[in-house]
Amino acid sequence: MLAMFSTLQPTGLSRQDLALRAMFEARKRVFVDLLKWQVPVLEGRYEIDQFDNVDAEYLILTDQAGGHRASARLLRTEGPHILADLFGQLCDESIPSGPTCREITRFCLEPGLNARERREVRNQLVTALADHALRSGITDYTGVASPGWFGQIERFGWDCRALGEAREVGNHRLVALHIRIDAQTPSSLAASGIYSPASPGLVMAGALQ
Repeated sequence: MLAMFSTLQPTGLSRQDLALRAMFEARKRVFVDLLKWQVPVLEGRYEIDQFDNVDAEYLILTDQAGGHRASARLLRTEGPHILADLFGQLCDESIPSGPTCREITRFCLEPGLNARERREVRNQLVTALADHALRSGITDYTGVASPGWFGQIERFGWDCRALGEAREVGNHRLVALHIRIDAQTPSSLAASGIYSPASPGLVMAGALQ
């Protein structure tokens, strides 16, 4: 799918394909240009790694013109995924996994947004993650975050805990986290002022072919 992004004109792409292309471009701006991650870049435009495969799913928030506002990648946990394959040393216990568990990765907010807009789309993306889990039978999310980002995630109102102490990995201090999702999660997020549906601008994209 990605190979065709450089050869097709926008009119030749579906709404889902356009959202994916915008997301991969935004990921390059955030994780490579801004955060200086040493990760692969396709054709100098798209940040894509080995986990962007047939098992990955994506939640993408777009504006009215189809531009990227926020996105996240969800990885199945029965097979290879980032926490198990790259950061297992962060966990003091068994890593949650299974058919109803997904790993949240590449949580990405459009860098050109102002502070108010970033809070707005962050809340909408967190809401989309919770709603998607309830619709899809997902009961658990895992992830890896910096201690500062983990502190924010923990305060969103959902059932979130660390899987171990923060540890140095390379040049970064990181925390592994576990989020439980149930029928009470939306009301818990709402009580913290986080719950904010954005269904008109939500694109759900499945596996890359």
